[in-house]
Amino acid sequence: MSQTASAPCPYDWFFFDFGGVIAEEGFVNGLRSLARAEGIDPDFMLQTGIETVFGTGFVVGRTDEAAFWRELREKTGLRAGNDHCRETILNGFVLRPWMLEIVRRLRRSGRKCAILSDQVGWLDILEERHGFFQHFDRVVNSFYQGKSKRDSSLFTDVLEAVGAQAEHALFVDDSEGNIQRASEQGLATILYRSKNDFLHRLQRLCPIPEDP
Repeated sequence: MSQTASAPCPYDWFFFDFGGVIAEEGFVNGLRSLARAEGIDPDFMLQTGIETVFGTGFVVGRTDEAAFWRELREKTGLRAGNDHCRETILNGFVLRPWMLEIVRRLRRSGRKCAILSDQVGWLDILEERHGFFQHFDRVVNSFYQGKSKRDSSLFTDVLEAVGAQAEHALFVDDSEGNIQRASEQGLATILYRSKNDFLHRLQRLCPIPEDP
């Protein structure tokens, strides 16, 4: 699906993951920070946290935050209170201004851009604090969709909702599993690894005109 640098951009819709793409990955960084503060193995905390946020159904809105933290404490021995844990995670989601600039340039060139993220209600708190939804044409949060990107049908649901064709959509995520599922549904994809790698891949797939 790669294009030469001189080829026109074939994509009308761009879907961006939030944590790890639009912003630093606060869930990962936050859980590791909480683990280090309490002498818990950070890798164990992270793996358990991921299993728990999906296993409890918190990420798709089937349970509340209190139930998530309660189960995570039972599994890991975490002692910090809910408010402190939440703030530690929220503080880890640091927006990437250069990525928002890419979104701005894409929209200026006539493309549509959306957030497509496996998040919980914390995304709304981050929006209240930082006001980044305004940069996007659509925000899709698993918490309200009732399904996550682990369910490949989410991609077809979202495409249908915005009236996009898979062959004219590009998805950016830092999870190989999510990238694979999106690709299987026909979307072009970029696995986010680093800023420079992303910019190189985006330029090959969809050259963005520079501002005059």
